[in-house]
Formats: sequence, structure tokens, C-alpha cells
Amino acid sequence: MMASSLGRKYVMGITGLLLCGFLVVHMAGNLLMFVGEDAYNAYAHALHSQEWFVKFAEAGLLLLFLLHLYLAVTLTVNNRDARDKSYAIKHDKDYAEKAPLLASRWMFVSGVIVLGFIILHLWDFTFQLGADDFYVTKDGKAVEPFDKAIAILTQWHVLAVYTLGCLMLGAHLSHGFSSAFRSLGLSHPKYNKLVRNLGYLFAILFGCAFAIFPWWAKYR
Repeated sequence: MMASSLGRKYVMGITGLLLCGFLVVHMAGNLLMFVGEDAYNAYAHALHSQEWFVKFAEAGLLLLFLLHLYLAVTLTVNNRDARDKSYAIKHDKDYAEKAPLLASRWMFVSGVIVLGFIILHLWDFTFQLGADDFYVTKDGKAVEPFDKAIAILTQWHVLAVYTLGCLMLGAHLSHGFSSAFRSLGLSHPKYNKLVRNLGYLFAILFGCAFAIFPWWAKYR
């Protein structure tokens, strides 16, 4: 399947939708911050008490993301090479011919920005490589998950990167959601507009919702 361009697009569609599913689950947990400190801490402690499950999920998510990234790079390169050859024969390039290439380039650029945001997120929250007082109190106790999140998110550089990263995530989803259905062959003139609009709604909802968290933490 991975040997053909069609097969790679199919797998990329599957990985993209699975990553969208992760966003839904991740958002559900993050929304508990709005409920209150106790609710968020209880959720975080319950989740991490199942360490084997967390490690398994993190490894699976990493493999899923790396596969999606690999496919994005290879398909972008293949599309560029194919269109360069086509343009060498036909120089009259109208908008209909340019649009797929522009969308592909935009998806790649927005994906790279989202990747930078994810690296910062992992640096601060998963690998805990930020300032020591984000993770350990002065008397050597572990900082509660809610307090850790607030301390990290209220840094100005984190706020700026998270805002940009989340908005770029929304921009990426605005095309990627409907594109995933097309890659899987789930495309029909009767439903394409509905799927496209659902993609826009999903992108706006999750892009903006994730971007709100650091601003809420800063000014709550």
C-alpha cells in the first residue's frame, strides 16, 4: 500500500483522522481546567496512575504523528515533482491547476509551524525540561498538574508560541479534515460541501479553543 502514491494518501487520511480523534480526547481533558483546580488535578492523577497505558498511548501517538509527517513530506515532494514536469509541457497554468499545489504547500508550511508548537509542548509538559519550579516546590514536592499548567502557560513566550501554533493548527485542519475523507475515497458531490463545512467548523472550534487556554491562564 505504501509503495503507491494512492496508498500513501489513503494511510495519510487514516492517520489524519486518528490525530483529529486525539485532539477531541485531549480537549475533553483540558476543559476540566475551566471546571476547577480539583477536577483537573483529579483527572490528571487518575490518568497518570495508569502509567503503562499512558506510555503505550504516547508511543502510539508518536508513531502515528511521525508516519503522518513522513507521508506529508513524501507526498509534497512527489506532487511538486509531478507538477513541475506537467508545467514544463504546459505553460498556461490557470487557477484550477495551481490550487492543489498551493493547498499542498500551505498544508506543509502550517504543519511545520504546528510541529514547532508540539515540540515546545512536549518540552514543557511531557519531558519537563523547563524551569525547575514548574515541576517541584521549594520543599521538594511535585507541583500539582493544575499549578504546573498555569505556571507554564503564563510565560509570555509560551503564550505567543501556543497562540500561533493553535491558530496554525486550525488553519491546517481547515483543509486537512475534508482532505482526509477525499484520500479515503469518501467523496461524493452530494456530501462534499457538508464535509468541507464540518471541516471548517472543526478547525475553528479546536484551533480557537486550544488558543484560549494560555490567555485564560494569564488573565483568569
